[in-house]
Amino acid sequence: MAADDVDDLTGRAPEGITSIDRTEDGWRIGVEVLESRRVPDSADILAVYLVALDDDGDLVSYRRERRYYRGRPEEDPS
Repeated sequence: MAADDVDDLTGRAPEGITSIDRTEDGWRIGVEVLESRRVPDSADILAVYLVALDDDGDLVSYRRERRYYRGRPEEDPS
């Protein structure tokens, strides 16, 4: 559900789930998306969106947590 929410809100298809955490009120999920395709692929810009869902799976909040180059997660291309 979190991946579908990110796709709906950003228009970008998720590449994967990076984290899932149970919270008191529901779930917190990290969703990785491709924000900018580049050549070569190692220059692609990816982002992780942090999505909060309630116990029923309904969206509570989302935000872009960080951006980075594929293969170099410690660098932020801002």
